[in-house]
Amino acid sequence: MRRIAFLVVTGVAVLAVGAPPAAAHVTVHSDEAVQGASAEIAFRVPTESTTASTVKLKVAFPADHLVESVRVLPHAGWTYTVTTAPIQPVAQHAGHGVASSQTINEIEWTAGPGVGIKPGEYDEFRISAGPLPDTDTLVFKAVQTYDNGEVSRWIDLPTAEEPEHPAPVLTLAATSRAAAAVPTPSATTPLVWWAVGVAGVALLLAIGAVALVLRGRPGAGRVT
Repeated sequence: MRRIAFLVVTGVAVLAVGAPPAAAHVTVHSDEAVQGASAEIAFRVPTESTTASTVKLKVAFPADHLVESVRVLPHAGWTYTVTTAPIQPVAQHAGHGVASSQTINEIEWTAGPGVGIKPGEYDEFRISAGPLPDTDTLVFKAVQTYDNGEVSRWIDLPTAEEPEHPAPVLTLAATSRAAAAVPTPSATTPLVWWAVGVAGVALLLAIGAVALVLRGRPGAGRVT
């Protein structure tokens, strides 16, 4: 019995040690991504290689849901290029009434000499983009390049099962839900002033009642 238990424990340990670690893939994050609005977006880039550093990141924007404008937050030691593509015919973003003749195609960040994301580290590259399209998700395709020439392509579209090289996916909140979360001044201000007025009237009535009681008492106002 002890021999069987030993073999079971040993087998589990071998499986745990021999199993490859989960891939650390490129992801995209935002706390303020709302349809029809601009938002700060961060691309998180971990280096999964144990021997090479990440020196380049190329992010392709979705062609089926267009993003018309982007601003890149400078990153120390890195340069970037933004590539645009013409829109034919000229698109007009819903809810903004502004015609646009171009869309963001891709952004590429390149590390300077001696700079890179070392093994065991990660970094983030931030942009401000918008207006975001009226869709639930945005799928970005990312290509990560290492200083030894190795390339990781995070381009697999979302499926029911976790793909081997998943593309970064950003979830967008609906405009109506975001607006409902913030109360408007016109809806709250009248209630506040009404409550203040009621409290003031009640205070005046209380003071008047106390004055009448004191005036009606015998000897009120007499100094002895």
